[in-house]
Amino acid sequence: MQLVFATNNPNKLEEVQTLVPKHIKLLSLADILCIEDIPETQPTIEGNAIQKAEYIKTKYGYDCFADDTGLEVNALNGEPGVFSARYAGPQRNAEDNMTKLLTELEHKDNRNAQFKTVIALYLNGKLKTFTGICKGEITTEKHGKKGFGYDPIFKAEDYNKTFAEISLEEKNTIGHRGKAVQQLITFLNNL
Repeated sequence: MQLVFATNNPNKLEEVQTLVPKHIKLLSLADILCIEDIPETQPTIEGNAIQKAEYIKTKYGYDCFADDTGLEVNALNGEPGVFSARYAGPQRNAEDNMTKLLTELEHKDNRNAQFKTVIALYLNGKLKTFTGICKGEITTEKHGKKGFGYDPIFKAEDYNKTFAEISLEEKNTIGHRGKAVQQLITFLNNL
């Protein structure tokens, strides 16, 4: 089986490639010569994942899956949510995003948050979605050098290290994307 993973993010691609079984050949956007930015104009994480998968299926004709992820912070009414990648502006800079979030939470006691990933799969003309959630909290400062995005300031429940301080294998086991991908893989294995 061959599937396109509709992402331009090499970190996401690496995370997912480590989880997908060998009998599924994963193609990147570069593999199908897709160099344009795929629209993400929906008001929800699920909507953006579906929009990206539909775009690749319609324009390139490949069976594919796409994901969208958001960090939802309780004290900020779910922000940055669907705007997580561009929370501090259109430049999509992780350092700027973390700085803005830490500033917004400076005088808040409730630092509870969750990462949410939705994967939309288009396969054989049908759409299916999978959702992974990892609950945790936002730290008061950055810790660790691994990972990407908000990883240096997110600590999963029952962990005393941030996502940026744990191994990729451990993150894939407890993390939002890993949980959604496991659901995807279970579905694909049962076809």
